[in-house]
Amino acid sequence: MSAKTAVITGAGSGVGQALAVLMTQEGWNVVILGRRASALQETVSLVAQACSNITPPVCLPIPCDIGDEAQVQTMAQHVLATFSSVDAVINSAGTNTPKRSLAEISQDDYKMMINANLNGAYYCTQAFLPIMRKQGHGTIVNIGSIAGLQGSALAGVAYVMAKFGTRGLTQAINAEERKYGIRACHVAPGDINTPLLEKRPAPPPLELRGKMLTGEDVARCALLAINMPANAVIEEIVIRPS
Repeated sequence: MSAKTAVITGAGSGVGQALAVLMTQEGWNVVILGRRASALQETVSLVAQACSNITPPVCLPIPCDIGDEAQVQTMAQHVLATFSSVDAVINSAGTNTPKRSLAEISQDDYKMMINANLNGAYYCTQAFLPIMRKQGHGTIVNIGSIAGLQGSALAGVAYVMAKFGTRGLTQAINAEERKYGIRACHVAPGDINTPLLEKRPAPPPLELRGKMLTGEDVARCALLAINMPANAVIEEIVIRPS
């Protein structure tokens, strides 16, 4: 089993939670981040169930608001004091607000959205790039959206801006950090059946959600990029419901 370590944001639900389960099944130590300690404990329980037949790796929950730079720095110090390396960072945290159009969004919601969906990915990336440069390898996966490829009224202005930003962050990492053996992948999914749907102005009905992607579908895309040989990088994956 691998002794590698991954840091996963937004791991209390959705894609982040699915990724925590999949990666621990593959033998990874995972640090799971989220704002709600109760949601992280649910992920810890799911990991324990999934790894019941193997010697479980470490699943370390750390409550953290990744939109707060000071909290991210404290979290990173904890992680680096616990593990000798960080091999992968997966920025999967994301949120939205029902009042999301240009005509409706408030300044407070706009700032919250940019902090949670874009600044948090930047802060977490910057927190672990130094150790990745030192060790000469690392993979960063940014879970974006098709709204980061083409503006969408359904997604809302702040979400669109943030997801365009995470795509740009991915490209900047590959342009600047490849000389250190660091690579990045932007995963752009279509509709995913996660709790984020409840924040839509009109949440979709259950029959429509059943045709959407699952958190595990998107998590497997992230794993594909992470598990590629060191001499290769998947720079972008676009995945939609079939």
